[in-house]
Amino acid sequence: MKRFAELLDRLLLTPSRNAKLKLMADHFREVPDPDRGLALAALTGNLSFASVKPALLRALIAERMDPVLFAYSYDYVGDLAETISLVWPGGDAAGDEDISLSEAVDRLHGASRSDAPAVLANLLDELQPDSRFAIIKLVTGGLRVGVSARLAKQALADLGSVDVHEIEEIWHGLEPPYDDLFAWLDGKANKPEHSSLALFRPVMLSNPVQDGDLERLDPADYVAEWKWDGIRVQAVCEGDLRRLYSRTGDEISGAFPDLLEALDFSGALDGELLVGHPPDHTGSFSDLQQRLNRKSVSAKTMRDYPAFMRCYDLLLDGGEDTRSLPFSDRRARLEAFVGGLDPTRFDLSPIVAFTDWQELDQLRSEPPHPVIEGIMLKRRDTPYVPGRPKGPWFKWKRDPHIIDAVLMYAQRGHGKRSSFYSDYTFGVWTGPESQPELVPVGKAYFGFTDEELRQIDKYVRDNTIDRFGPVRSVRAERDHGLVLEVAFEGLNRSTRHKSGVAMRFPRISRLRWDKPPAEADRLETLAAMLDG
Repeated sequence: MKRFAELLDRLLLTPSRNAKLKLMADHFREVPDPDRGLALAALTGNLSFASVKPALLRALIAERMDPVLFAYSYDYVGDLAETISLVWPGGDAAGDEDISLSEAVDRLHGASRSDAPAVLANLLDELQPDSRFAIIKLVTGGLRVGVSARLAKQALADLGSVDVHEIEEIWHGLEPPYDDLFAWLDGKANKPEHSSLALFRPVMLSNPVQDGDLERLDPADYVAEWKWDGIRVQAVCEGDLRRLYSRTGDEISGAFPDLLEALDFSGALDGELLVGHPPDHTGSFSDLQQRLNRKSVSAKTMRDYPAFMRCYDLLLDGGEDTRSLPFSDRRARLEAFVGGLDPTRFDLSPIVAFTDWQELDQLRSEPPHPVIEGIMLKRRDTPYVPGRPKGPWFKWKRDPHIIDAVLMYAQRGHGKRSSFYSDYTFGVWTGPESQPELVPVGKAYFGFTDEELRQIDKYVRDNTIDRFGPVRSVRAERDHGLVLEVAFEGLNRSTRHKSGVAMRFPRISRLRWDKPPAEADRLETLAAMLDG
């Protein structure tokens, strides 16, 4: 456990992407099987313990520590796993451990729901604080060390000097602890070949349009499509196996059984997951969120928010891999392919006609549908290439919306930011001009520099007027308060929020120390954006 605990600790404290990759590659190179495979499973979210839930940890610590003292400790530290690992009785007096990661995992996997509390408590008793932290992170299922599954796969690619797309192509046919994968990467065996069907195919990504890009491109070489505000997905059906993947290769089939049932074809489609009734009604991203990240979906939810796929590309046509074909050929085959599918579950992303960049810019600025967030440009002669090659595909998003809002509440962050108030709730004015009040309209936790974070943190501490658990209420009046310039991608109506609106991707674009709070925007400004 010590090696795995050290890996987590160093990943947590290392901001550099390249340094994280080296830490993981070194760990996979130096740690023997099966521990390195289990570490990989943990980093990629493929290690879970059915009999151990986060609530069990709270129950165990409640038996060993005064709950009020623990609440204060948790508020100060800002992370549940770190707090429990530090306050667990025994401290540094725990014996010298020689428990391997595989032994700890075997003990947890072998525990029934009834004996899980004793098994976990015994493990925590035997381990040092750093290894306790690692165990708790494992059982809660959220490592939060700044490593995505994609980054872990890149570390594997670095280890074996192979392309990361080779790993992604076979990933869903592999199982922890990945002995055959590591044997290949170590040069001791051939690349794993699996007969598994409906595997994920690495997606092709676009680059944002930068200043000067369009001047170097010929409009006649490119096709334009609308960029819809959903989530990029891949729908694959081979044999009797049907799967729906996110753009990062995570399987999300369970949350969309209605769409999965409609995968009545042989092939692989790339497109945008949306909700509504195509082609006449496309729901907002807020509507789509009613379906995301759910283990099960009720019949009512599926009825109210039916899922469908707006198709962009055809990657597999029957048994033929079409990715090497130019986009124009794939598009022609896609049109024929989608024409044979259920029109309530699949439709075709329309081509946007244009003659020059100026005309396309006007279309981008005034799209025909509120769920459109910009334009996609795709070179006609390019094959479907995994990754983000420069030149074939561009995304040209709409300019973000900007409002001035007043800081109302602040909460400590997690990890590196656990000592700072870095999560901010902001509001705008509503009610009569003579006696307006602030209503919250959003929450942001990025968009500012480290120096600005320190400035806001000090402001929060100096202007706190109340506390609600970990949340601080900040003084916010017409003549005293901090104005934040907030940028966001879109706005939706919401019955869940007092303001009646929900922002899409809000972030702090500027601190307006110069602006009086009374001059911040009003709720009517946001309402006008909705109506417009």
